Amino acid sequence: MKTTPDQAAVVWRKSSYSNGGDANCVEIADGFPGTVPVRDSKNPDGPALLIPAMAWGAFIRQVKVDWLG
Repeated sequence: MKTTPDQAAVVWRKSSYSNGGDANCVEIADGFPGTVPVRDSKNPDGPALLIPAMAWGAFIRQVKVDWLG
């Protein structure tokens, strides 16, 4: 099982809420079962955090509650 994203092979995507801007945005990648790689879009060659999928899901649900109502 792959646990560390190969930065050259990963396809990163930004939130649809980023409006295409480059400031203050995170990117995530798919294809890592049980893990969500997350990186700073302003530093694409920097490190990626590997967040457990369950924790990422809980985070996204809470963001939707707090910010989107």
